[in-house]
Amino acid sequence: MAVSELYTKYARVWIPDPEEVWKSAELLKDYKQGDKVIQLRLEEGKELEYGLDPKTKELPPLRNPDILVGENDLTALSYLHEPAVLHNLKVRFIDSKLIYTYCGIVLVAINPYEQLPIYGEDIINAYSGQNMGDMDPHIFAVAEEAYKQMARDERNQSIIVSGESGAGKTVSAKYAMRYFATVSGSASEANVEEKVLASNPIMESIGNAKTTRNDNSSRFGKYIEIGFDKRYRIIGANMRTYLLEKSRVVFQAEEERNYHIFYQLCASAALPEFKTLRLGNANYFHYTKQGGSPVIDGIDDAKEMVHTRQACTLLGINDLYQMGIFRILAGILHLGNVGFTSRDADSCTIPHKHEPLTIFCDLMGVEYQEMSHWLCHRKLATASETYIKPISKLQAINARDALAKHIYAKLFNWIVDHVNKALHSTIKQHSFIGVLDIYGFETFEINSFEQFCINYANEKLQQQFNMHVFKLEQEEYMKEQIPWTLIDFYDNQPCINLIEAKLGILDLLDEECKMPKGSDDSWAQKLYNTHLKKCALFEKPRMSNKAFIIQHFADKVEYQCEGFLEKNKDTVYEEQIKVLKSSKQFKMLLELFQDEEKVLSPTSATPSGRTLLSRTAVKPAKAKPGQASKEHKKTVGHQFRNSLHLLMETLNATTPHYVRCIKPNDFKFPFTFDEKRAVQQLRACGVLETIRISAAGFPSRWTYQEFFSRYRVLMKQKDVLSDRKQTCKNLLENLILNKDKYQFGKTKIFFRAGQVAYLEKIRADKLRVACIRIQKTIRGWLMRKKYLRMRKAAITIQRYVRGYQARCYAKFLRRTRAAIIIQKFQRMYVVRKRYHLMRAATIVLQSLLRGYIARNKYQRMLREHKAIIIQKHVRGWLARVCYHRSLKAIVYLQCCYRRMMAKRELKKLKIEARSVERYKKLNIGMENKIMQLQRKVDEQNKDYKSLLEKLTNLETTYNTETEKLRSDVERLRVSEEEAKNATNRVNTLQEEITRLRKELHQTQSEKKTIEEWADKYKQETEQLVSELKEQNTLLKKEKEELNRRIHDQAKEMTETMEKKLVEETKQLELDLNDERLRYQNLLNEFSRLEERYEDLRDEVNLMVSIPKPGHKRTDSTHSSNESEYTFSSEITETEDLPLRMEEPSEKKAPLDMSLFLKLQKRVTELEQEKQSLQDELDRKEEQALRTKTREEEERPPMRGAELEYESLKRQELESENKKLKNELNELQKALLEKSSPEVTAPGAPAYRVLLEQLTSVSEELEVRKEEVLILRSQLVSQKEAIQPKNTMTDSTILLEDVQKMKDKGEIAQAYIGLKETNRLLESQLQSQKKSHDNELEALRGEIQSLKEENNRQQQLLAQNLQLPPEARIEASLQHEITRLTNENLFYEELYADDPMKYQSYRISLYKRMIDLMEQLEKQDKTVRKLKKQLKVFAKKIGELEVGQMENISPGQIIDEPIRPVNIPRKEKDFQGMLEYKKDDEPKLVKYLILDLKPRGVAVNLIPGLPAYILFMCVRHADYLNDDQKVRSLLTSTINGIKKVLKKRGDDFETVSFWLSNTCRFLHCLKQYSGEEGFMKHNTPRQNEHCLTNFDLAEYRQVLSDLAIQIYQQLIRVLENILQPMIVSGMLEHETIQGVSGVKPPGLRKRTSSIADEGTYTLDSIIRQLNTFHFVMCQHGMDPELIKQVIKQTFYITGAVTLNNLLLRKDMCSWSKGMQIRYNVSQLEEWLRDKNLMNSGAKETLEPLIQAAQLLQVKKKTDEDAEAICSMCNALTTAQIVKVLNLYTPVNEFEERVSISFIRTIQMRLRDRKDSPQLLMDAKHIFPVTFPFNPSSLALETIQIPASLGLAFISRV
Repeated sequence: MAVSELYTKYARVWIPDPEEVWKSAELLKDYKQGDKVIQLRLEEGKELEYGLDPKTKELPPLRNPDILVGENDLTALSYLHEPAVLHNLKVRFIDSKLIYTYCGIVLVAINPYEQLPIYGEDIINAYSGQNMGDMDPHIFAVAEEAYKQMARDERNQSIIVSGESGAGKTVSAKYAMRYFATVSGSASEANVEEKVLASNPIMESIGNAKTTRNDNSSRFGKYIEIGFDKRYRIIGANMRTYLLEKSRVVFQAEEERNYHIFYQLCASAALPEFKTLRLGNANYFHYTKQGGSPVIDGIDDAKEMVHTRQACTLLGINDLYQMGIFRILAGILHLGNVGFTSRDADSCTIPHKHEPLTIFCDLMGVEYQEMSHWLCHRKLATASETYIKPISKLQAINARDALAKHIYAKLFNWIVDHVNKALHSTIKQHSFIGVLDIYGFETFEINSFEQFCINYANEKLQQQFNMHVFKLEQEEYMKEQIPWTLIDFYDNQPCINLIEAKLGILDLLDEECKMPKGSDDSWAQKLYNTHLKKCALFEKPRMSNKAFIIQHFADKVEYQCEGFLEKNKDTVYEEQIKVLKSSKQFKMLLELFQDEEKVLSPTSATPSGRTLLSRTAVKPAKAKPGQASKEHKKTVGHQFRNSLHLLMETLNATTPHYVRCIKPNDFKFPFTFDEKRAVQQLRACGVLETIRISAAGFPSRWTYQEFFSRYRVLMKQKDVLSDRKQTCKNLLENLILNKDKYQFGKTKIFFRAGQVAYLEKIRADKLRVACIRIQKTIRGWLMRKKYLRMRKAAITIQRYVRGYQARCYAKFLRRTRAAIIIQKFQRMYVVRKRYHLMRAATIVLQSLLRGYIARNKYQRMLREHKAIIIQKHVRGWLARVCYHRSLKAIVYLQCCYRRMMAKRELKKLKIEARSVERYKKLNIGMENKIMQLQRKVDEQNKDYKSLLEKLTNLETTYNTETEKLRSDVERLRVSEEEAKNATNRVNTLQEEITRLRKELHQTQSEKKTIEEWADKYKQETEQLVSELKEQNTLLKKEKEELNRRIHDQAKEMTETMEKKLVEETKQLELDLNDERLRYQNLLNEFSRLEERYEDLRDEVNLMVSIPKPGHKRTDSTHSSNESEYTFSSEITETEDLPLRMEEPSEKKAPLDMSLFLKLQKRVTELEQEKQSLQDELDRKEEQALRTKTREEEERPPMRGAELEYESLKRQELESENKKLKNELNELQKALLEKSSPEVTAPGAPAYRVLLEQLTSVSEELEVRKEEVLILRSQLVSQKEAIQPKNTMTDSTILLEDVQKMKDKGEIAQAYIGLKETNRLLESQLQSQKKSHDNELEALRGEIQSLKEENNRQQQLLAQNLQLPPEARIEASLQHEITRLTNENLFYEELYADDPMKYQSYRISLYKRMIDLMEQLEKQDKTVRKLKKQLKVFAKKIGELEVGQMENISPGQIIDEPIRPVNIPRKEKDFQGMLEYKKDDEPKLVKYLILDLKPRGVAVNLIPGLPAYILFMCVRHADYLNDDQKVRSLLTSTINGIKKVLKKRGDDFETVSFWLSNTCRFLHCLKQYSGEEGFMKHNTPRQNEHCLTNFDLAEYRQVLSDLAIQIYQQLIRVLENILQPMIVSGMLEHETIQGVSGVKPPGLRKRTSSIADEGTYTLDSIIRQLNTFHFVMCQHGMDPELIKQVIKQTFYITGAVTLNNLLLRKDMCSWSKGMQIRYNVSQLEEWLRDKNLMNSGAKETLEPLIQAAQLLQVKKKTDEDAEAICSMCNALTTAQIVKVLNLYTPVNEFEERVSISFIRTIQMRLRDRKDSPQLLMDAKHIFPVTFPFNPSSLALETIQIPASLGLAFISRV
C-alpha cells in the first residue's frame, strides 16, 4: 500500500518548527494525490495550511501511535525519522525520568544532571545474567552484553562512549568498569578490580577540569582494556590516552579551571609534608586564577586530594613518588608566576633572585642562573656555527608556557605508565573488554586545530560505526535467508580522504611545517589551490581567506587557519629541557625526560594544548640508526593519525558496543530538555544515521508466533492453520499487496518502514469495528432488557396502584361513617366539656371572691386587734411613765423636807453639845449605852442582810408611803400649786411624746436603713454565694476536666508506653534478627573463606609433587576443640596442669568443705563395708575348713538352704552394687553441678582428690561387679552339679561319699550343727541388711540434699541467665563468694579463738585426703587379694557340695527333695547406645556420611537415622567417659558433613538431607543433655538415656553454626534452581491466555510471552516447589524449618519478580498486573494446600501484590492518589513512582499516567520515611532459627539396617 493512504483525517503528523524543532499537528481532512497544501490543526488548537514542496512533494512525517511512544528501543517505532526519535527521547526523559534508550545497537544516554538511584549493587545484580532486550535500557545492560559475548564468542569487546563535553561520557565509562569489577571479581587476592576503579580518581585529578559546560570535564580521551583470564575474571588492565589538552595548564577561559590536581594541592598546602612546596591560595598563582572560578560548588578539594593520594597508594605509587609528583606540579605553578622585564623590543630579562624562579629551581634541583638564562635566550644552529640569540618578552612568556605544558605532559605520561604497571598482571590475558571514553563531534564559533583533530577522529569512528551497523543488518538478512539489496548509507570515506590521504589537509600541513618560511596564510592558499572546486566536501568562506569549511557527517564546520602550524609543531626549546635533565637532586625528573634522546618534545606535544600519549603497554621496537632523527621530525598531526589508525585496528578486531551521551541543555538544569541541542547531538553522534540505515531496509521484525498473537484478530477461523508460518504468509498476502514491503525469513517477518503502522491501523480499525458491534449488541440487549423490565414494572405498578386506589376508596367510606360518629360524640363531648368548664370556672370565681372577702374581713379584724394591742401597750407605757415621774418628784420632795428637818435637828444638837450639862448627861450611862450600841451594831449587822433581802419588799412599802406622803403634800399645798404642777406635767408629757415620736421616727429610719442594709447584705451574700457556687462549679468542672485529662494522659501514656514497648520489642526483634543475620552472614563468609582456603590448599598439594607427611588440617569451625574444649566432668589433662598450678594459693583456698566431708564419710563407709566383706569371707573360709574336717563324719542334707543363702547373698550384693553405682553417679553429677569454678577447676587439689576418690570407688564397683558375675557362674555350675547324675561315674562317687559316713548319728549331728550355723548366718545377714538399709537411707538423704542444692543452683543459674551478660557474671561470682563464705564461716567460727588451730585443721584435712588416697590404693590391693580368695573359696564350696552329694544315697535324695533356687535370667535390655572401636571411626564416617545416598535412606529408612546412629555412638563414648573418643567422633562427623556438602553441594536432596540430619543431631544433643529445659518433653526412659559425663554445649553451638551454613547453602541451591524460572513463569508467560497484548518489538531481542518449548511457566515453578517440599518432608526436616525455607523461597520469587518489573517498561501494564495477581493467587493456593499459610511466606509477596494492584487501579483523581498511598504501604516511594512512570498502555484503549498525577503521589508520599533504594535485595536471606523439636522415638528401639554396612557397630 502507498504511504500516502495513511494521511487520512485525524492522522497526526510532525511539521518543522523554529523553536521546538518539530511540532505535532492533526489532519483536518484526507490527503488526496496532487494536493499542494494540507489542512492541519496544532495541539494548542490553532489551524493552518501546510504547503508541500512543489519539487519533492514530500509529505510531513507521520506520528507514531500513542502506545508506541516511550518505547525502550527507537527501532520499535512504526515510523523511523528524526521527530519520532526526538519525541520518544523527550517523553522518556521528561515524563518517565528514564535517561537510557536503545537505538538499535546504540545506547543513548541523556545526562540528567542529578544523582539517580539506579547504579547500586542491587541494580548490578538485577542486570547480571540477563539478556539485553529483556531489561530496560541501561549502561549495565550494555556492559553485561559485552561480558556475555566475550564469554560466549571468545572475542574481545569494546564499549565506545562518545559525546560532547558535559554529556556524561566519563561517568558512563566509570559505571561500565564498575559493573565489570562487580560481576567478574578478580582472579587473585590482589583486588585488581579495586585497582581498576582506583585509577579513575587519579586520572580525573590530572586529566579533568571545570569548563563552562561541565564541572568535571575530561580533557583527554582514553581507552582502557580490562583483561580477563580463562574463567573471565579480571586480572589486570591497560590504559591508552589521547589528546591531552595541554593548553589548559597555562590558560583557562572565564568561569573555567585548570586541572583539578592544582587546586587540590593548593587546598592541602597547610599539610606538614607540603610545607616544602611553598604553596598558597589558588588565587596566588597565575596558572590557577585566570578563570576566576577556583571553587566548585559541593566539591571539597582537600578531601579530593585525600582520595587521590589513597588511590595512588592503592596503585603502588609510594609516598616518595607521590611527593615527587607534587614537587613537579608545584614547580609548574611557581614557573607560571615567573615574570619577565623587557630590555628592548627583542630582548628581556628576569629580575635578580626572582622568588618564583628560585622556588622552581629549588624544587626541580637545577641551577638558577642557567634556567634564568635559557628562559630569556635561545640557541640557533647553522651548518657552521651556533648562535645564542635573546628573545622578546612575548617569546619568553610563550617559551615558559611551552615548558610548563611539556613538563605536565611528561608527568601525565609518567603517571599513566605507572598506573598501567600497577594494573599489569603476570597471568596470561585470555580476552579483554575495552572502554573508549572519547570526545564527541565539536563545533564552536571559532574552531582551530583541536576541533579539527577531534572531528577527524569522530569521522573515523563514525565510519567504523556505519560499517558495523551495515554489517549487522546484512548479517541479519543473510541469517534469515531473505533476498536483499545493498543499503545505501552515508559513507564518509571521501571526508576522511580529504583529511588524511595523500595531498590531504594533514599532508599539506606537515609539508608547510617543514618550509623555512611556512605560515598559516600560505598553507591556506595551498588548501584552496588543491581542494577547492575539486572536492565537494571542501569549501572556502566568502568573507575570509584564512579559513576553510569541511562538510563532516554531522555538520559543516568552519576552521580558522591561524595557529595551525604552530600547534602542529608545538616547539619546546631544547636548552630548557637540557637544564632540567641536568638536575642531580631530583631523580624522578630525570625519569620524565629519559626518552628525550629518542623522541623530542614535538612527538608528545599536541595542538595548543592537547597531547597524544602513545600506548604504554606496547613495547617499542628496537631503534634503528637514523630513526631518532626521523622521529624527531614527526608532527602532532602525523602522530595523531598514526595513533588513530592503531585505535581503529583495535576496535575493528573487537565487537563494538556503542554508548552515545547526550547533553540535554547547556545550563546543567536537571531533567530539562532542549530540543535544538538534542537534535544537534543526535545528528552528530550517528543515532539518526542508525535510524536511517534501519529505515532503508526492513526495520520492523516479528517472529511468526508474535505476529500471529498480535494480528490473530485479523484472521478468520478458517484461515488459522496448524503451520503458523503459512498462516502469517496467507494473512500478509491479503493485507499488503505490495510484496516488496515485507519479506519472510526463517524465523521472522521483515517489514519496511510504515508497514507495521498500517497493520496496526487495520488492527485498530478491526478492533474498533468489533468494539462497536459488541457495544451495539450489548446496548441493544441492555435496552431490550431494560424495556422488558420497565414493562413488567409498569404492570406491577398499575396493579398495585389500582389495588391501592380501591383500598383507598373503601378506606374513605369507612372514614366518612366513622367521622360522623366521631363528630356526634365529639360535639357532645365539646358541649359537655364547655359546661363543665363554665361550672368549674364559676365555682372557682365564687370561691375566689368569697375567699377575698373573708381575707379582707380577717385583715380588718386583725388590724383592729393589733391597734387595740398597740393602744393598750402605749397607754400602759404612758401610765407607767407618769407614775415614775410622780414617784420621782415625791421622793425628791421627801428628800428636801427631811434634809430641812435634819438641818434643824443638827443645829439643835450642836447647841446642846456645847453645854457641860449635856456632856454629863450624855456621859451618864455612856458605858452602858456603848455596850448597848455595840450589841445594836451586832444586831444591825445581823439584820443588815435581812434588810437587804427585804429591800424589794420595802419598795412596795415605799410606794404606799409615797402615796401617803403625796396625799399629805396635796393637803399641805394650795390649789395653785396643784394647777401649776398639772400644767407643767402636761407640757412635760407633750415634750416627752414629741421626743418619743422623734425617737420612733429615728428608730424607724434606722430600722429601714438596717433593713436596707440587711437586704443589701443579703443580696451581696446571695450574690457572693452564687458566685462561690459558680466558682465551685467551675472548679469542679476544672477538676473533672483535669481528672479527665489526667485519665486521658494516663491512658495516652499507657498507650504510648505500650506502643513504645511494642515498637521497642519490634526493634529488639529486628535488632536480634539483624544480629542473627550478621552472624549468619559472617558464618557464610567464613565458610566461603574456608572453602577458598581448602581450594588453595588443594591447588598447592597438586602443585607440590611430594605431599608433606603428617599434616592434617583441623576444621576451622572448631579448630580449637582439640586444645580448648574442656568438659566439666573429665579428668584434667596433663598439658593444662602447669598453667593451672601457677594460680596463687589464695584462689585455691575456697573449698567446698561440706561436700568434702560427705565424700570422706562415704569413703569411710565404703572402707567399713569392704572390711565387713573381708570378715565375711574369712568366716566363710573358716566355716569351709571346719566343714572339710568333718566331711567324713557327717554330711548334712542342707545343700538347698546353703544354695538359697548364697543366692540371696549374691542378689543382695548385686542390688547393693547397682544402688551404690547409681548413687555415686548421682553424687558425682551433683558435685559437678554444685561445685564452684574455684573448687572444681581442673588442677585444684580438692578437685584432684575428689576425682581420684570417685575413680577408685568406680573401680571398686567394677571389681565387685565382676566378682558377682563370677559368683553367679559358679552358683550356676553348682546347681548343675547338684542335679542327679545318670552316668556310672557319678553314682560311684555318690556311693563312695555315702560310705564315708560310717554312722547315721554323726550325720544327724552334722545336720543339727549346720542348721544352727545357718540360723546364725541368717541373723548376721539380717543385721547386716538393717545396717545396710540405714546406710542407704543416710546416703539417700545426702543425695536428696545434694539434689535440692542442685535445684537451687539451677534456679539461680536461670535467674542469672535473664540478666545482662555483665550483671550475670557479677551475680554468679557474688553467689559463689557468698556460698563459699557461708560454708567456711562455720569452721572459722569454730576455730576463731585459735587461728593456728584453724590452720592446723586445714593442714590435717589435706593430710587426711592424702591418707585416704593411700588407703584407697591399699584397698585396691585388698580387693584384688579378696577376689583371689573368693575364687579359692568358691572352688572349695564346689568341692564340698560334690562331697556331700557323694555321701547321700539316691533314696535319700528322692525322699528329701531339694528346694529349687530360681536364678532370674533377664532378657537383654538395650540401653540405646552403639559401641564401636576407635579404629573403626573412619569406616563409620565413610559409610554413614561420605558414601551415603540420601535418596535410598530417605525412602527406605526412618528420617534422621544417621543422626540417631551418631548420637548413640556419642552416648556410648560418654558412658565410657572417653573424652578423646567423643571429640574425635564429633570432629570427624562435622568434617565429613562439610566434605559431602562441598562435593555434592549443588544437589538439593543432599543438602536438604544433611540439613535435616544435622538439626536432628543437634536436637538429640539438647534432648539428652540432662538440662531440665530440654527434658520436660522426655519419657522417663528417655531421661535415663541422658548424657552423664560430658557437657556438649560448645559442640551444640558448632553444630548450630554448621546447620546455619547448610541452610544458607540450601537457599543458594534453591535460588539457583528457581532463578531461571521466576521471570519467565511469573512475568513473561501468559497464564491467562489472550489478556496480554504483544507490542511491536525493536531490534533488541525481547523475551516472548508465548510459551515455547522449553519455556518455564507458573506450573514449572509450582512443580518445583512441590519437589522441594516433598524432599524436605521425606527427609524429616522440622516443620518450622520447612516454613522458613518456603518463606525464603517466596521472598526470592517476589523480589526477583518485582525487580524485573521495575526494570522492564514493557511489563508495566494493566493486563500484566492481572497476570501477576493470578500467578500470586496460585502460589497462595499452593500454600493453603501445604498448610503453610502461617509460615509468613504470603507476607513476603506483599510488595509484588501491591505493585500488581498499582498497575490495575485507576490513576486519575486525587481520590485515586489517596487510595494508592494507603494501599501501597509495602512499596517504597521510589518503587511507586517508578511503576507509575513505567506504566505503558498495551492497547490504544488504555491511558497513560499523567505527570501531574505522579507529582501528586510524590507530594503525598514526601513525608514517608522509607529506603531510597529502588530494588529489593534479592540476595537477602532471613536469619534462620532452629526451634527445639524433641523426638519421641526411643533410642533402644532403633535398628541398624544391614544395607548401611555398619556390621562393626554393636548395640549396647
